[in-house]
Amino acid sequence: MQKTYMANAQTIERKWYVVDATDLVLGRLSTEVASLLKGKLKPIWTPHVDCGDYVIIVNAEKVALTGSKLDEKLYYRHSGYPGGLKQRTAKRMLELQPQKVLEKSIRGMLPKNKLGDDMYRKLYVYAGPEHPHQAQKPEVYTLRG
Repeated sequence: MQKTYMANAQTIERKWYVVDATDLVLGRLSTEVASLLKGKLKPIWTPHVDCGDYVIIVNAEKVALTGSKLDEKLYYRHSGYPGGLKQRTAKRMLELQPQKVLEKSIRGMLPKNKLGDDMYRKLYVYAGPEHPHQAQKPEVYTLRG
């Protein structure tokens, strides 16, 4: 009889990946990156352990949105005071904070607990083509499909 393998923090081997977001659709890119951060693509994936890899996304300002989402998709935030609800369109968000669009999309696809917080900390998003993680020797990752 064979035992079920359960990964633990000592046995996990993490890699660094670079993803170029130029002309990639926001949702398709986000699901792929969320799977990398969770470690779902690895054969050792275990639900209660963070098995994921580090992901660096460059050129976040060049991500694509389909249909009329640029003008109709809204991002909300609240100051905590009465009447403090603010909203921005996706077009305005891409102009002002392009990395936030990807961060919010990917964050919503991760678990809503401490494990999800650990996974989210392994995500690095940059608006332009430069990133300061050359020392980690990241591999270029191309999307499946």
